[in-house]
Amino acid sequence: MKLDFIDLGKLCVSKANMRYSKKAPDVSDILPTVRARGIVVPVLVRPSVAAAHGSPDTFEIVAGARRFHAASLVAAERQEAGQEVEPMPCAILESGDDADAVEASLIENRARLDPDEVTCWESFTRLVKEGRDPAEIALTFGLPDLAVKRILALGNLMPRIRDLYRQEKIDPATVRHLTMASKSQQRAWLALLDDPEAYCPTGHQLKAWLFGGKSIAVKHALFDPEGVTAIVADLFGEDRYFADSDAFWKGQNEAIAARRATYLEEGWPDVVTLPVGEHFRNWEHVKAPKRKGGRVYIEVRDSGEVTFHEGYITAKEARRLEKGEAVGHGIKAPRSEITGTTQTYIDLHRHAALRAALTGHPGVAMRLMVAHAIAGSSLWSVRLETQATRNDTIRESVECSNGETCFDMVRRDVLAMLGMDADDPTVVGIGNGSWSRLVVTFSRLLALGDPQVMAVLAVVMGETLASGSAIVELLGQHIGLNMAENWQADDAFFEGLRDREVLLAILAEVAGATVASANAGERTKVLKTIIRGHLEGADGRERREGWVPRWMTFPPAAYTTRGGVGTVDKAEATAKALAGGDGPDADAKDEDGDDLDRLSGDPSDAGGHDEDEVEAQTEASALAA
Repeated sequence: MKLDFIDLGKLCVSKANMRYSKKAPDVSDILPTVRARGIVVPVLVRPSVAAAHGSPDTFEIVAGARRFHAASLVAAERQEAGQEVEPMPCAILESGDDADAVEASLIENRARLDPDEVTCWESFTRLVKEGRDPAEIALTFGLPDLAVKRILALGNLMPRIRDLYRQEKIDPATVRHLTMASKSQQRAWLALLDDPEAYCPTGHQLKAWLFGGKSIAVKHALFDPEGVTAIVADLFGEDRYFADSDAFWKGQNEAIAARRATYLEEGWPDVVTLPVGEHFRNWEHVKAPKRKGGRVYIEVRDSGEVTFHEGYITAKEARRLEKGEAVGHGIKAPRSEITGTTQTYIDLHRHAALRAALTGHPGVAMRLMVAHAIAGSSLWSVRLETQATRNDTIRESVECSNGETCFDMVRRDVLAMLGMDADDPTVVGIGNGSWSRLVVTFSRLLALGDPQVMAVLAVVMGETLASGSAIVELLGQHIGLNMAENWQADDAFFEGLRDREVLLAILAEVAGATVASANAGERTKVLKTIIRGHLEGADGRERREGWVPRWMTFPPAAYTTRGGVGTVDKAEATAKALAGGDGPDADAKDEDGDDLDRLSGDPSDAGGHDEDEVEAQTEASALAA
């Protein structure tokens, strides 16, 4: 690094600068000092890209954008007054990679004007994309690993929530709990925030809202929760909760029963499990060993926490022991009038008779099946299609699409028919396997007519229809879906187009072969501009109505012979299966296999190194920390 004075005209703000923006920053706080004393502390610069291509002595500012803008304002004032403009003192870095520049910008800016956490997240994410490990980031900036994880966790939030946090319209406690929310829950929360007449939960109330008032920490489980029930993790890395409280209590009660049996096998005279929520009153009991009748009390809190109090008798029993009297072990539970074997006999015969009778009531059976798909049961596990993507632009494009809007309107009607909150994000999964929710849902479906039940069924099927699957191809062709009625080209679509051959083929479709041939030598950016002009009828171009790319039609097609288009591959496999060949997933290894992922997964998971894959690696690295 060397120091030098450089004319302002040879300087520009680098995109690697964490304060880079097309809009000039607010420099009102430092402008008086710069007017009086000039720039005292050098800015950090490096040779610009233009310098590397033959424009010597030009530099880009890595750190010091605010000082540069303040100096530029003072220079303009002095030029108007006919005064001499002073050059900028600069510390010149060696030409290197963007990661070094981002680090230099962050280090200096954190020392001067602390950036908000969202700005830090943007910069940390860029560092991870450039190959920096989160642990290296923590070491570089002298931060705890947890602090870096907290900042990187903001990537789980929708862009609007991040902006609200940046503007200090959301407090840190609220943001922390929103990182545990699904995207549909985040959308529902934003809807409450926008409604002046609705109550929008914040802080710790938000956690209760997310978990339906029953947030149970994983740390309280006496059983191994992994793979047993769904868990929601605080992406800050501190808290984990059960998404399904009924599943938790099922596992917890089984673990408590097993521990009770172990105590009895170990020779404890009695083991008392207190009702959930009832506290063990220590002052009403006296310690006593096992040989003198001491029993074990199991205290179970509403939070799921369990405490085992070993070796206690009541104070009354202690007084009897002092008198030499024997200590009893409470009143035994009354004996059931039937044995467990008899109960099994009854249950199985009733089940056999009922399912035989159910075959004569198909309408009731259909309603019962829909209720199981909505609420779940011990034998039914139906998963939602989350429409997940790591690309915020794609996510927002889908959320604002005509198809999603129309589906959401019908879903709200269905929720109202079922007596549920119309603002619930989904119909499926409301019961989390709760038998009471299943019973209530089935009862409400029995009260609905066939057309209403079919409307419910259509929404349930829509919420559980796997995106990118073979059945989507068959269903779209069967219905004769016209994508032009549901889709228009937007920024997210054009952002993903990078192939020149494909762009020229699309241009020929929307503007004609003559226009495509005349622009064959243009850059991809220009080709995109021409295509958009024809689709929007802008810049005097003839408007092309109802255009849909071949990949999105039913059936889909490709623009080249290179292949690798998931929708086309899946459609061809589906056609082969219907013609009597192998099934559409015949080549798939298993649910997690590479081939199946290639055909039905997020396009960013396919081969190559595009921006979505880099973003995926960013999030994976952040979570691995």
